[in-house]
Amino acid sequence: MFETRTDPLASHLVFARRLIKFATIAFIVIGVALGIGILGYHYIARFSWIDSLLNASMILGGMGPMGDLPSDASKVFASFYALFSGLVFISVMGIVLAPAAHRALHLFHLDEEEQKP
Repeated sequence: MFETRTDPLASHLVFARRLIKFATIAFIVIGVALGIGILGYHYIARFSWIDSLLNASMILGGMGPMGDLPSDASKVFASFYALFSGLVFISVMGIVLAPAAHRALHLFHLDEEEQKP
C-alpha cells in the first residue's frame, strides 16, 4: 500500500490520491457510525428521524446528547454508542493522518541526495 523504506518518496500526485482515498474511507466509517446511531435512537429511544440525527451527530462529534432518554434501553444504547463513538473518532483520526505520518517518517529515512526533486 505504501512505499517501503528503500523506495523513493512518492510523487505529489500519488500522495494527493492517497490522501483522497483515505479521506473517503474515513467519511464512509463516519457515515456507517452515524447510521448506526440514527437507527438506534429512532428505534430504541423512539425519537423522530431528525432528533435521531441530531443526537447521533452530537454524540459522534463528542458534544453529548440533546434530549431526555425515555427508557432504560435507550440509556444503555446511548452509553454504548458514546463509547463506540470515541473509538470511531480515534480510528478516523488514524485513517486520516496515516498518509501524512508515513510520508513524514519516510522523509527521515531518505538520504540527502534522494530528497532533491
